[in-house]
Amino acid sequence: MILSFHPNIVAERNILCAGRLPNDEDRAAICQAQAVILSQGCPEALYRMCRRHCPCVFPNYDARFDYPGKVGQARLFQKLGAPFPRTYSFDQLSSYQNLHGQRGPQASLGFPCVFKFDWGGEGDGVFLLRTEADLEEALKRARQAEQGGLKGFLLQEYIPCNARSLRVVMIAEKLISYWRRQQNGAAFLTNLKTGALIDHGSDTGLQEEGKALVRDFCTKTGINLAAFDLLFADRAQGGSPFFLEINYFFGRQGLGGSLNYYKMVDEAVARWLNSIGLCL
Repeated sequence: MILSFHPNIVAERNILCAGRLPNDEDRAAICQAQAVILSQGCPEALYRMCRRHCPCVFPNYDARFDYPGKVGQARLFQKLGAPFPRTYSFDQLSSYQNLHGQRGPQASLGFPCVFKFDWGGEGDGVFLLRTEADLEEALKRARQAEQGGLKGFLLQEYIPCNARSLRVVMIAEKLISYWRRQQNGAAFLTNLKTGALIDHGSDTGLQEEGKALVRDFCTKTGINLAAFDLLFADRAQGGSPFFLEINYFFGRQGLGGSLNYYKMVDEAVARWLNSIGLCL
């Protein structure tokens, strides 16, 4: 029996778990299933239950929940030796203060450097620090966030990238890539929310290099549904692209819109089921 918790994918049995914790009935259904299909928004409790009681679960979110947030992703990149900007991660402000006092790792990173909160997307909570005053303001924001119950941040090496980043989307072994580039070459953020344009056609050789890097990373981690952001430094200096972050929720404009994305997910689920000897 194939069980779907995905609202748009109809299987032999379908359950909606949105807005609630999984219960004993859900567990019983999972135990009977040969395969479980989950939505991008599945809560960790449901995912863990599925992984405990069913051998085949799509998507594979082990890395998402074992290495949560930007702090967790930085640790995963470091653990696997993936190319990644030099990064200092902190679970809370006191960790920064205890280890580095008032000077902090920017003494080795220098300015400019990048401050990132552990949460957020589309550039929210990401700041380019050019001066000590910028750093003090970022730490002030971190203190205010902790007072509201939100903890964790990164300080990261700044990688000049000519105002563009490469988005590589993995959908069950299929890779789609495109650039997000700003018309203003001095811009810091390269997300669509801040005005970046989608570019599928430029530097296809670099796109293939980025896709190969992502494919290798996904082979090691089992990730089969996520969008990766990569930066390419000045190519005159050589070197590989850098991983920037993993997005388990991601925009669909560069994929041709939501309808096309849903079609690709449907096809991906069919390929995945076929690979384990099942079909809808």
